[in-house]
Amino acid sequence: MPAQSAQSAQPAQPDNPDQTLARRSFLALGSGAALAATSGLTLASPAVAAPARKTPQAPPPATHAAGQPDFGPNVHVFDSSTPNIQATLDAIYAQQRGSQFGEGRYALLFKPGAYSVDVKLGYYTQVAGLGLQPSGASITGSLGVEGDAHGNGTLVNFWRGAENLNAVPKSGVDTWAVSQATYYRRIYLLGDLKLSDGGYSSGGFIADCQLTGQVNSGTQQQWLTRNSVVGSWVGSNWNFVFVGSPGSPATSFPTPPYTSVERTPVICEKPFLYVDGAGAYQVFVPAVRTNAEATSWEARKPEGTSLPLDAFHIAKPAESAADLNAALAQGKHLLLTPGIYHVDQPLTVTRADTVVLGLGYATLIPDNGVTALDVADVDGVRVAGLLVDAGPVASDPLIRFGPDGSRRGHARNPSSMHDVFVRVGGAGVGKAKRCVVVNSADVLIDNMWLWRADHGAGVGWDANTSDVGLVVNGSGVIAYGLFVEHHQKAQVEWNGEGGRTYFFQNEMPYDPPNQAAWMDGTHRGFPAYAVGDHVRTHEAWGLGSYCIFAEDRTIVSDRAIAAPKRPGVKFHSMITFSLGGGQGTIAHVVNDTGGPSDAVTGLAMLKSYP
Repeated sequence: MPAQSAQSAQPAQPDNPDQTLARRSFLALGSGAALAATSGLTLASPAVAAPARKTPQAPPPATHAAGQPDFGPNVHVFDSSTPNIQATLDAIYAQQRGSQFGEGRYALLFKPGAYSVDVKLGYYTQVAGLGLQPSGASITGSLGVEGDAHGNGTLVNFWRGAENLNAVPKSGVDTWAVSQATYYRRIYLLGDLKLSDGGYSSGGFIADCQLTGQVNSGTQQQWLTRNSVVGSWVGSNWNFVFVGSPGSPATSFPTPPYTSVERTPVICEKPFLYVDGAGAYQVFVPAVRTNAEATSWEARKPEGTSLPLDAFHIAKPAESAADLNAALAQGKHLLLTPGIYHVDQPLTVTRADTVVLGLGYATLIPDNGVTALDVADVDGVRVAGLLVDAGPVASDPLIRFGPDGSRRGHARNPSSMHDVFVRVGGAGVGKAKRCVVVNSADVLIDNMWLWRADHGAGVGWDANTSDVGLVVNGSGVIAYGLFVEHHQKAQVEWNGEGGRTYFFQNEMPYDPPNQAAWMDGTHRGFPAYAVGDHVRTHEAWGLGSYCIFAEDRTIVSDRAIAAPKRPGVKFHSMITFSLGGGQGTIAHVVNDTGGPSDAVTGLAMLKSYP
């Protein structure tokens, strides 16, 4: 369909998630025609209202039998004898399908066995198998995400994930129509996978999966696929990156915009909960792999370490930060059950090899401007499955790995973050100066969305304030799947040596009031991705930065990427786009090279730099 004009978009009311998407709708308005042309799909109109529905009845709380771990009321553990599984799944979905900024958090866990059910995931919902292998828990029916909660596609299908399952769609095709802060991990899919349902979509992330059929990206604007085996892949729009994934398309950027890297240099997969052959719960911590290709599990026993559940403190949202820190000080790992945790002091990790694992999008909210999570400069810490929601007093930062000035190397046993997401505003006023600061060396970032909200409650240039999304000062840091949006200065500041990024997606802030309010020294606007002037080596693949300046369309960002021009600093496969029919300008892609993206030329593509 032809793109609607930006001027005709009507802002949504923050308390009604089913109305048109406020400023995020500009993404659809600027891209609809291009997506329709390249995907061959008919797109849903951004103006279409979601179907009316009654307020859903709250799902029943989970119960846990005597002798079983007490994961609280929002972790449902299913086995072959569990009655009414479909009714429970449907009740949770009915509550969560439109609850974009709600407080519900759920984990749906399937013990090894075969299940004939349809699993639809709404907001803040995780579904996972409890086998050591994905084949352990098999879902025959459907496993997916669709756009039925919103009448304008799936641009806000955030905060939901599936992992460690054997998916067998009865129709032969599952639909995973998502955008940022989602994950599809460790899935053995016997069938095809569609990444859109015909509406607008802006995802996404696949890792450690065996996908036997065809993946159709449809309207997706960008995607990262890492260490997965793909039967075949069709579709492309702006920026598609494949790392260590046999069967994926070869590099052909810019036409079509595929970027493929044969092997993943260093990776460890996300820790996960499982039930062993004796029925005991453990957490599996996958081993670090180097020069890795394909999955960590197919046709072999996964390499790693199993930690008994009694080595973990099973946290509940009513506990204080002091309670959680006392458990950490006693040498416990943390398993955070679903819910919202207010912390009035940082959760402080000082012991090497500590695991902090959240279930069901467990959410930390820092009170009084404290840092939510502070990790010492030690080896092998794994942080996974967390949402950090900024509080009304600015934190600096929200998450920190290593104190300022950290110098130790951790290449043999790196720390990592998996499915770690940050939100500033949207559910209410939130503020941060810097969201995530990585001072430690060799940290692995594996699927991260750092979002200064562009819609919802508490949103405005002077309301949900955040200077920078990610600051990297440590050397040897690698990011796989880095989504950073709408911060008020640079989105990413990378000062450490030897950094590497595989896939970067960005939108500049929508709401600078005028050019004078958004200046980086003498430069008009701030870069999305800034590499420090002193850096000698840095490399990145598949970078996309988009602008729409809703308050003043004359605003210019001089460059999307700012970096020293030297042989050791390299970029591959870059795009910029002026959305909303050219509502704002990115003058150059890198420094003074490439571009512009403006009202005349919306899309600019640059194959390499320098």
